[in-house]
Amino acid sequence: MRDNELLTVPEAMAHLKIGRSALYDLLRTRRLASLTIGRARRIPTHALDDYVQRHLEEAAR
Repeated sequence: MRDNELLTVPEAMAHLKIGRSALYDLLRTRRLASLTIGRARRIPTHALDDYVQRHLEEAAR
């Protein structure tokens, strides 16, 4: 995956292997960054990487 690639919600769900409501919960609580282009929600791949890294660091504590 490229660092500056934008993913759709289904692509981000597949990447994280979580369901739609779980992904939207991450977006709603701003634990996962996204942007809106028109009516389309897009998630930068670096935001997924950052989320996973933060989650791993929290789990290690």
